[in-house]
Amino acid sequence: MGAYVTKLAQLQALMAAGDWDRAITFAARFQQLGDARNDILSAREALLRPDFQRQLGRDPVTLRAAGIAALQRRYAPAKAKEHSDA
Repeated sequence: MGAYVTKLAQLQALMAAGDWDRAITFAARFQQLGDARNDILSAREALLRPDFQRQLGRDPVTLRAAGIAALQRRYAPAKAKEHSDA
């Protein structure tokens, strides 16, 4: 019987592998994205419909970069030093 892998662990594995496009589309299905919601959803739209985003005057590359930054802020594993008592 295989071990259960959480959605968060799956997302973090995609991020660690540098597979940002899959990480963005995977995270965009999460129900609760908090303050990262708009950036992640806009990044997904930029990946799926870049020409439409350009028609709206938005740069798909910039939207993708903002989505990556939002993923890193919200879902990157906590650093060990942030949990120390020092």
